[in-house]
Amino acid sequence: MIARVEPLTTTRRLAGPFDYALPEQPVQVGSIVRIPFGRQALDGVVVGLAETTEVPAGKLVTPTAVRAEPLPAELVALALWMAAEYCSTPARALSLVLPPKGKPRTELWAGRTDAPLDGERLTPNQRALLGTLPRAATGDVAALRRLEARGLVALSERTRRRVPLSTAHADRAVTLSAEQEVAVTAVERGGAWLLHGVTGSGKTEVYLRAAAAALERGEGVIVLVPEIALTPQTVGRFRARFGDTVALLHSALGEGERYDEWRRLRTGEARIAVGPRSAVFAPVRNLGLIVIDEEHDASYKHEGDPRYDARRVAAWRAGTTARHDAPCARVGLVRGDGSGARRPADGVEVRGGAEGSLPPVRRELLARRPADGVEARAGTEGSLPPALRKLLCGSATPRPETWHGVQRLTLSERVGSRPLPPVRVLDMRGARHPLHPDTRRALGEASKAILLLNRRGWSNFLTCRSCGKVWECPQCDVALVLHRAEHAVACHHCGHRERVPERCDACGSPSVARYGAGTERLEAELTDALDVPVFRLDADTAGAKDAVPALLARFAAAPAGLLIGTQMVAKGHDFPDVTLGVVVDADATLRFPDFRAEERTFAMIAQLAGRAGRGPRGGRVLVQTMAPDAPAIVAAARHDTRGFVAGELARRRALDYPPFADLIRIVCSGAAPAPPRAAAGEIAAAAAGAHGAAVLGPAPLFRLRGRHRSQVVIKAHDRAAAVAAVRAAVDRAANRRVHHDVAFSVDVDPQ
Repeated sequence: MIARVEPLTTTRRLAGPFDYALPEQPVQVGSIVRIPFGRQALDGVVVGLAETTEVPAGKLVTPTAVRAEPLPAELVALALWMAAEYCSTPARALSLVLPPKGKPRTELWAGRTDAPLDGERLTPNQRALLGTLPRAATGDVAALRRLEARGLVALSERTRRRVPLSTAHADRAVTLSAEQEVAVTAVERGGAWLLHGVTGSGKTEVYLRAAAAALERGEGVIVLVPEIALTPQTVGRFRARFGDTVALLHSALGEGERYDEWRRLRTGEARIAVGPRSAVFAPVRNLGLIVIDEEHDASYKHEGDPRYDARRVAAWRAGTTARHDAPCARVGLVRGDGSGARRPADGVEVRGGAEGSLPPVRRELLARRPADGVEARAGTEGSLPPALRKLLCGSATPRPETWHGVQRLTLSERVGSRPLPPVRVLDMRGARHPLHPDTRRALGEASKAILLLNRRGWSNFLTCRSCGKVWECPQCDVALVLHRAEHAVACHHCGHRERVPERCDACGSPSVARYGAGTERLEAELTDALDVPVFRLDADTAGAKDAVPALLARFAAAPAGLLIGTQMVAKGHDFPDVTLGVVVDADATLRFPDFRAEERTFAMIAQLAGRAGRGPRGGRVLVQTMAPDAPAIVAAARHDTRGFVAGELARRRALDYPPFADLIRIVCSGAAPAPPRAAAGEIAAAAAGAHGAAVLGPAPLFRLRGRHRSQVVIKAHDRAAAVAAVRAAVDRAANRRVHHDVAFSVDVDPQ
């Protein structure tokens, strides 16, 4: 037998896998091995086993070590699919599913033996010490060792779990509404569902009931939430219902915490994984249900390579998990042909969908999706085959792509039939201060409020009043943002920082002006103006470990207060005593050159509005904008998700944007402008006309982290053909010497 191994290296110029002789230790698909590779030693993952090889026996080498903990075969297959689907490399995709580094934490545990104490000569201190057992042997090791020598105490090493911090919640009995009952029943029938529920309608209770049913069937569950800020609240609710069978996974955990939680899932000790997008790779045993909360959120899109969309990856896992429960010894890939596309070896089965194709669950859904504007209630359409796992997406503001392609369930009312808060739009045209007078009055009257300004820092930029100079990042073509508390101006792209200038270095003028307002400035002004504590939640305050759950807990416990922050404050938080929501500069996202700008603006306003009025005191929402008549703002003020999505789908159909076409963006970057421009032009020429795909560009992008960039956008109706064409073009360009200084980034479904 031969082991086919993908070396874990980041280069795109390496086409694996490579054949190795089997070591003495047993290996399987998913084994992580140490391999000789040229003049170096690398880690690699066994992606297949084969009977024969074209490599001469004398040249076959053997891995030097095999890790005790292999990857599940399903995650290996998932990584190989991701590499093909997102025009990446197997090594980069495999790196996303590797077990976290770390080792168990052990402690010395002391317990009583069965030896009787009668007749033993013990001091009062020794008797008192024996009365505290069993417990960890901290602080009394010497005394316990002496008692162990007399046969009275047994000492042993025990593994001690490192428990991540989460917000505590008390579980309570809930009577489902009629709409919740319909939703729970429909989800149990299987397939993929969109749960469209207004804010506060009880979507989480539907998730909990679906998870409980999965556990009763002996299945595991993955629950995805948009950001770390949401994870502590959600995991608290799941832990209240299911106890320690819930594991928390996210990048802000300590190394030991992450290792312990991953191991609990791998061994089956924990059966529910909760976390942001990376939790989609959780090694949950017998996976039966994936829940995607707030499925509209852009943070489900990964910014690294491969630029995967966790929602699409979840659909793949939901559609193919059943095929990988059994040992996967026949999965394997061989070296690609000259095009860079990988092909199955003779007689070797490749599990999952074909390269670049839609996951099976998605193909099935698109084949029988409801017409635009027609809602599929539970029971009106045949469910997906029962062999497929269940996928449940929930949102008050779902993406048009999901609305168009997935059968829907509706929760039209808040729990207890509480009304949605009224939304008032405040026209800021001509205003000279970031806060409208009515906003300032409302904040002074509300005991508890949330204010959203999707811009951190003190001021947007600094400029010289005399010569007009704007302070810019030396590495990126963007203005530096003032952070007054740090006495610095900073780049929010590369992290460059410099001291606040006292005078202009171009003309010497001391007249340096600040423009715009961010969360730091509003926090300072409102702290002085209000008699309640002010809490700020943005990337500047959320960096420390456990900072977000601690801040949210303080705000929840405060009898009065104001929570100011970026879009993090609008994402699913449940504070029943919040009676006022405020959106400042609501039209800022409308000015972005992005076809999703309207969708994001609508979602931001509607989600923030959903934080207010959840309790018996009700609430209201104020939206400050320079564009009060913008369709997205008008629809959000009316809580009209259905009407907004219908209009957005009509606009996208006319302009041929997703979900009616697929987009692929290729960005080439280099230290000088010419090489990436030439590489982008070569890729554009190679991809032109591929199965009717439209090629836009190449076009320049702003310089980022010292690198000049050029991009090409492909708009296609045959997704598989377009992905294959782009992959071949990029692999070909990356392997040409003339482009050796150019970096390539491919983004399928750019967000």
